[in-house]
Amino acid sequence: MARAADSRSVEKKRNPVVEIVTIVVAALLIAFVVQLLLVKTYRIPSGSMEPTLDIGQRVLVNRIGMRFGDPSVGDIVVFHPAKGADTQPPVCGVPTEGLGSTRACSTPTSQRSDQTFIKRVVGVGGDRIQIRDGHVIRNGRRQPDAFTKPCGDGQGCTFRGTITVPEGSFFMMGDNRGESDDSRFWGPVPKSWLIGTTIATYWPPKRIGVF
Repeated sequence: MARAADSRSVEKKRNPVVEIVTIVVAALLIAFVVQLLLVKTYRIPSGSMEPTLDIGQRVLVNRIGMRFGDPSVGDIVVFHPAKGADTQPPVCGVPTEGLGSTRACSTPTSQRSDQTFIKRVVGVGGDRIQIRDGHVIRNGRRQPDAFTKPCGDGQGCTFRGTITVPEGSFFMMGDNRGESDDSRFWGPVPKSWLIGTTIATYWPPKRIGVF
């Protein structure tokens, strides 16, 4: 009888507020670990990926995938660009290339930016890339791009010559080809600067879907 009484006494001493706080803290900790190691959320900050992704739309980014393989051409990736993307006009690692030049940027500045960008992979290491009227010519073949907005006749729509993407790097472009600050101007992105590949969009509700 004494043991049963002791058990009931312990149960009475449990504080429901403490239990709720413990559960909430544990849930937040799990969510933090999942975001830190596996999945990250990202809000689209500009119109550079229209019409695929609108300003304010939110996506889920697979962080762990970068540890087991490289993104492919066509994947939408979140990453840190070169430090040259921090200035206007952007700076290429080769002074004679990039914005206002006759050649797209083949080499980024040595340091990465703290900014976070989201773009589509249009070329990987070893690919030969040309840009004509906003269209990507990859290894001599024009790539399908019905999902993009036309580039128009602005700067960056056409470059002379061909650049070769360095091994271990990725050439990024926005789907809004005439309004995107991307690899054309500040160069390819090394794998170590990648954050993750987008796997789904979850906001707004009418745009929920997977990539």
